[in-house]
Amino acid sequence: MSDVRHVLVLPDRDAAEEAAEALAERFPVTKEPQLVRDALAGEDDAEDAQWLLVLEDTRERLDPAALDEFAAEWEGWREEP
Repeated sequence: MSDVRHVLVLPDRDAAEEAAEALAERFPVTKEPQLVRDALAGEDDAEDAQWLLVLEDTRERLDPAALDEFAAEWEGWREEP
């Protein structure tokens, strides 16, 4: 079984939470995405943080181009592996 993950980078917590809720409606996800706060070293201010949605895709059923478009709706992007 493959260990494929997609990481969507979103600008803030609200966008990440909204995207996480909308994800299941648009994509065949079997597990809830993991929400992670990502701040550069020394950044304590939540305004400077990005939020990551980590999606498990062990069956490789998620289309990377569709995920790119999805993340862009919240001014985010998909990290290339």
